[in-house]
Amino acid sequence: MKICNSCKTAIQTCLDSQTFAAAHLYNDEKPMAIHIHDCCEIYFSISGGKQFLIDNRFYDFAPGDLFFINQYESHYLSQIDSVTHERIVLSIYPDYLKKCSTTETDLDHCFTCRDTSFGHKITLSEEEQKRFHYYIHKLGNDEEYGQDILDHAIFLEMMTFLNCIFIRKSSEQTVPAAESPSYHAQINEILSYINQNLTQDLAIKNLAEHFYLSSSHLCKIFKDATGTTINRYITAKRITHAKELLTEGSSVMEACEKCGFRDYSNFLKTFTKAVGISPKKYAQYEH
Repeated sequence: MKICNSCKTAIQTCLDSQTFAAAHLYNDEKPMAIHIHDCCEIYFSISGGKQFLIDNRFYDFAPGDLFFINQYESHYLSQIDSVTHERIVLSIYPDYLKKCSTTETDLDHCFTCRDTSFGHKITLSEEEQKRFHYYIHKLGNDEEYGQDILDHAIFLEMMTFLNCIFIRKSSEQTVPAAESPSYHAQINEILSYINQNLTQDLAIKNLAEHFYLSSSHLCKIFKDATGTTINRYITAKRITHAKELLTEGSSVMEACEKCGFRDYSNFLKTFTKAVGISPKKYAQYEH
């Protein structure tokens, strides 16, 4: 399997193959703005950074930290400290992960069974980091006979390894919410309110009034904390919810209404631009 040098390329390769793809990234690729996609994602930090926003949770991260990001979870990398930000990102097609699982071993566990007090992050020991690098190195081989079979076997071993660590660390770690992960309390309240009220009128003026802030101050602190604007975040969350509704069998009109779009033509245009295909085609593809 060829290791990609672009996160976008890895995501597209994953979606096209309906299996998985890996990318080894440096600071030469600008971090993507707050985004969502149909893949699960494993993000491993080699050089460290400062802050990661996953859904409505903020995380500081250091070398050796690994994040599990589930399908449809919005995420954004911001405030990178080092000149070179080296990381490995694995994009995994959810159905492929489920097909690889058995009744006794759920390889999807690290994405879907996290406790809210534990969150998305685990920190690998030096030995665990070496083993993770070993798997990535083995996946990077692209010349051997039967490489597709070997890649599948390596992937299964790696996911079993990571789930074992996840289960062990999540059972051991009991950290107060104020300490892990780090929070920006005010922004976290705003994000939570948005996520719980997507069908409401989330105009900046209304949000500002709800939180007793001026519109300009609200926009500034949100952009400073998340790296994106309020309107872009709201749109991303609504498109995420629309995808879920369409996958579950809702009609395009129902998805439009239930995810908070008040204008049908605007929903069609926004969804198509964000996803690459129309809501109708997306629903047909998912079924």
